[in-house]
Order: sequence, then C-alpha cells, then structure tokens
Amino acid sequence: MTAGVYLHIPFCKSRCSYCDFATDVYRSSEAVDRYVSAICVEIRNFSDSGMEIDTIYFGGGTPSLLMPEQVEKILGSVASKFSVSSDPEITMEMNPATVSDASLAAYRGLGINRASFGVQTFDDRALKLLARGHDAKDARETFATLRTAGFDNVSFDLIAGLPGQSLADWEKNLDQAIALSPEHLSLYLLEIHEGTPLAEQVRGGRQPKPDDELAAEMYEMMIDRLIKAGYAQYEISNFARSGYESRHNSKYWRLEPVFGFGVSAHSFDGTQRYANERDTAKYVSLIETSGSAETMREEISTASEFVFLGLRMEDGIDLIDYNNRFSTDLVSSYSTDIDRLAEARLIEMHNGHLRLSQRGKLFSNEVFAVFV
Repeated sequence: MTAGVYLHIPFCKSRCSYCDFATDVYRSSEAVDRYVSAICVEIRNFSDSGMEIDTIYFGGGTPSLLMPEQVEKILGSVASKFSVSSDPEITMEMNPATVSDASLAAYRGLGINRASFGVQTFDDRALKLLARGHDAKDARETFATLRTAGFDNVSFDLIAGLPGQSLADWEKNLDQAIALSPEHLSLYLLEIHEGTPLAEQVRGGRQPKPDDELAAEMYEMMIDRLIKAGYAQYEISNFARSGYESRHNSKYWRLEPVFGFGVSAHSFDGTQRYANERDTAKYVSLIETSGSAETMREEISTASEFVFLGLRMEDGIDLIDYNNRFSTDLVSSYSTDIDRLAEARLIEMHNGHLRLSQRGKLFSNEVFAVFV
C-alpha cells in the first residue's frame, strides 16, 4: 500500500470570514522563507526513510503564494526522504488572482499536475461577504490561465448555503462551474465554526442563520445537475469525470497512510493518528529547536474509522473486506442499528456493500454517529 504526503502552507492574502483552518496573513517573504525551511527540516527528520508515496498535496492556506523556488525546495526534501512513484498525483490548492502564466508554468515544470481551485462562489456580493479577496472575473481568468499553462486536471471548490443565497443563486453557480468544465468538483454546505467572524455575524444577527431545508434542496439540486452533466458522485461532497477522482483525498476515506508536514498537519500511519502545533510561530520555533512540532498522538479505533470514512464513499463499505480486516461481521455487530437506519431509508445494501442511500447523504452525520 502506497502512502500520501500532505504539506500545509498556512499563508493567505486575507482570512476568509468562515475559515477555521490554521492560516496566517502573508506579511513578509522572510517569514515564508523561514517557514519553508522549517517544513523541510521536519520532512528530513521523518523516521521511515524510503517509504513509497504516490500522492503529494499542498494544502492551506494558499500554497499558490509560494515562489516556485520554495515549492522546489519542499519537493526536493520530500524526494530525499520518500520513494516517489513514477506517476504521482501532485496537487496544489490555488486561489484566484494568486498565480500568473510564469508561476503556473514553473509549477508544472516542477511536477504539479493537479490544481484544487478555491472559487467558492461566482457571486461578487457573496465573495465580499466571505472576504475572499477576489471576484468572479478573477476566477474565470485564473481558470483560463490554468488551462493555458497545461493543467488538464482541475478541481473547483464551491460552497452552498451562504448567507442570503437563494436556490436560484446556487443554480447559477452550478451552471457557471459546469460551463467551465473542470475535471473535478468539491461542493460543500456551509458550516458555521465558532470563533470565526461569520459565526459572530450570525450570532449578532448581522447575517441570517443557515436554512437547513434550503441547504437540503441545494444538495439535491447539486447531485441532479452534476450527474446530468457527466460527473459521478464518488464521495458525499465530491464529483469527478471518469479517472479524475482525487487519489490523495481517497486515501483518507479508505484509511490509507498519509503523512502530514507543517503547522497543524495531521498524519495517520495505519494505527496511530498524530498532529502538529497549530500556531505557525510556535511550529517554526519547535522545529528550529527540537526538530519536531508534534503535540498529539493517539491510537484510533480503525474499525470505527473504517465504517465512518467508508460510508462517505459512493460505493460504501465492502462487507467482505470489513469482515476480513477486522475478523468480525459488521452487520451482526450493528444489526439493530442497521435495521433501524434501513427502515428510515438512510442506508441500503447493494452488491455486498453497505452504503448511504440518497436520503442518507442528507443526514449522514446522524448515520455516522451510530458507528463512531
């Protein structure tokens, strides 16, 4: 089984109002250089040299704020510690108006072959509300630049259920995304996280609370429109044309090893999950003084995680695979719960797999809670 590598780049031009990720506003090239040096040290200190990997993912933050030389330095550290497969998927998250013809050509030359493109919405009013720092024109122009630079594997991120967003607004977003014809779409329902500016705005009545019924309608519309446009839903929030499913993200859902480097990065080695310091300055200081910024490590219930993550996938859980992995029968272990969920039309059996029904995808958290 090959592993994946995740690289967290926290820097952004500005902080989005809904974001609760580990991010920092880009302040100076010196700070970024110091961070890049730290993440390279952490990679070189990784204990299991020579492990084979076939996916590398630059997440953030806004990794496309990195200079090509900084990306090259990080990839060089990865290649010095891991055995990179001959055909790796190397993804970089990019935001509109943060790349140029020259930088994209340089990224492609370094082996970046997949772009995860943070559009979020094509509505300029909503983009201002979210403090995204770009407009819809920037998004369309950046997508065209990606194509010119030779990126033939592009994923769009869009968010449904934004404050004040109507069903018609969401339909327009889907129409514009489909018209551009990316290979992959990640479509999420807005979540309000405590401690974010958007949460404060909702609490203070300056923005409306999310409408769960409207969000459900948006989700159903999303599935219907994208399937008709030729995309397959291979995970609850992810759609792809054939052969363009995210190989890296699929590792998480299949409970395969992924090793994370950088501030707040999480890793899973097959039995243990561990994570780094969440504050960027503290992360850099810890790496510089001790070579490690790990702050948490725990054994996980792999059987429970296998069910929870597997149900996110369109095919669900292969019951024979589960039984062989964990030497127990899943259906027998949860017979009462499974009967109840099936009666509520939230799960179903299909070709030896236990999977969410179409209705179950709308209430997935309730299903997951049964098995976690």
